[in-house]
Amino acid sequence: MSYDAIVLAGGAARRLDGADKPALSVGGRALLDRVLDACPDARTTVVVGSRRPTARPVRWTREDPPGGGPVAALDAGLRQTTAELVLVLSADLPFLDRDTVRTLLNPPGAGGVGGTDGAGGAPGTDTAPGTDGAMLRDPDGRDQPLVAAYRAEPLRREIALLAAEHGNLTGLPLRALTAELDLARVTTQPLASFDCDTWDDLAAARARIREHGTVLDQWITAVKNELGVDLAVDTKTLLDLARDAAHGVARPAAPLTTFLVGYAAAQAAATGADPAQAVAEASRKAADLALRWAAEAEADDAAEQNGSG
Repeated sequence: MSYDAIVLAGGAARRLDGADKPALSVGGRALLDRVLDACPDARTTVVVGSRRPTARPVRWTREDPPGGGPVAALDAGLRQTTAELVLVLSADLPFLDRDTVRTLLNPPGAGGVGGTDGAGGAPGTDTAPGTDGAMLRDPDGRDQPLVAAYRAEPLRREIALLAAEHGNLTGLPLRALTAELDLARVTTQPLASFDCDTWDDLAAARARIREHGTVLDQWITAVKNELGVDLAVDTKTLLDLARDAAHGVARPAAPLTTFLVGYAAAQAAATGADPAQAVAEASRKAADLALRWAAEAEADDAAEQNGSG
């Protein structure tokens, strides 16, 4: 599905004492980079705000004058896009994920925003699919217009009408725009709309990614992004391998073995093998070796004990 993405990153962050909010980090990654990771397949990604380093290339623009508010910023971003479908996001969503983006682009139900039958859309809609797009509805029932997918033509039309009515777009709220659009409301995982407006929000986000039940997934995702690796990681297989190497050989063997498995898998992938299958096969071989190594040591220990007896 072809779409462009617009990320609004130029707010004043008053409740964060004017801090550069998109550059604040959660889990070692800037908030803006975490949002950009949720839409890697956008045809064009436009960030409305001040230029800064990003994990992947984007196109930069700014509303005129700067600080003109979300509708003016959205208009500036929209002028840089050409796709019929536009994903619109704020830059302070640490838990936005690709599944949520896919659901917005292709909500469940007949038609969907992307023009298919909604297959692969996921959790659900609270209203019938809208003809003008889909907007996330958070767990408290509030609409999130900066976590949404819009058809570009009606979006441009309504922005032009607002500009004609008010003379300019400065200071206009997003609800003045979305009220005139036929939008489906979709629900996904509850943290998708969590945003960092205050220092307490930022602290809560940083604490949440370290929770026991999710810390490994968050860490693996962060490492993959840092290294530019796009691979489904079978965490259980690798942890089992590390355990077998640590128990059957020696504790330092665990990280060294998993490194070598990764290297072997990369070599296999370079010859055309499926990366995930290459990891699985290399893990199987290394785990079998660790078990044979341990069995041999156990047999020698038993023989020594029998001999000394």
